[in-house]
Amino acid sequence: MDGDTLYSIGELARWTGLTVKTIRFYSDRGIVAPTDRSPAGYRLYNIDAAARLDLVRTLRELGLDLPTIRKVVDRELSLPEVAAAHAEALAVQIRVLRLRRAVLMAVAERGSTPEETELMHRLAQLSQDERRRLIGDFLDAVFGGLDAAPAAPAFAGVMRSMTPELPDNPDAEQVQAWVELAELSMDPDFRAMVRRTVEDTAVEQARSDATVPRRDIAATVRDEAGPALTAGVDPASPQADPIVAAFTAHYARLLGRPDDVELRRLLATRLESVNDPRRERYLRLLAVVNGWPAPESLAPVLDWSVEALRVRTPR
Repeated sequence: MDGDTLYSIGELARWTGLTVKTIRFYSDRGIVAPTDRSPAGYRLYNIDAAARLDLVRTLRELGLDLPTIRKVVDRELSLPEVAAAHAEALAVQIRVLRLRRAVLMAVAERGSTPEETELMHRLAQLSQDERRRLIGDFLDAVFGGLDAAPAAPAFAGVMRSMTPELPDNPDAEQVQAWVELAELSMDPDFRAMVRRTVEDTAVEQARSDATVPRRDIAATVRDEAGPALTAGVDPASPQADPIVAAFTAHYARLLGRPDDVELRRLLATRLESVNDPRRERYLRLLAVVNGWPAPESLAPVLDWSVEALRVRTPR
């Protein structure tokens, strides 16, 4: 195209690849005004019109509205400022679409009822402050009133480690994990189970001798029974006797009471509580939401230990 030559709307359409109808539409709205008119009244455009049309087409494909585009091509608005604002708006839209997609995927996978779907939708759309209040309520229900317990400093660390932090731009898996985690945290039975586990821990810490390291009983059982499980030792076999004796002796020292039948029954019940699948599910969902490595499953070693205790404990 020649810089001094004027072109008809048809010629401009051939150069730009736009239809005559589209160019006329932009022209009627003053976005790409004609440079002149022919004696017969037809619109004529110079080479600058082609450049403006290319810019208009690009901005339309990026989703900008016509009033904004007109201000940009007329230099009433700065293109970088418009681009930044539009990019921010698109980021919000993308986040909303991700949330909707995650909820729909969860509904499809879980076969949710309309009521469950509505709850998932609301949970997915919670703001950061609302999510913190929801989890804060759960943690208060579980740890509330234990400030004066000997294990209070440790509980503060556990509370932090149980707090989900959904990122600003979560992927679908993180949103789905957050929704399920939030549902679980609102379950009264789950709250009661975790509360009982925390209270048992508080009792153990309160009764333990100050000269004895305050190791968590689940960690002790894992360390003692884990190698036996890996080696394929039958929990009912004589080879399991010294292993059971080791972690029951630790529990006896922890509570300051003899290692007898009642203590072993108590320990078996305690390990069954720790082994609740909902607890492990919460920790796995938490890892997904926070982008942490998947936690080690204690279920196999706890199952082994409970069975080893039960076969050695008279009914």
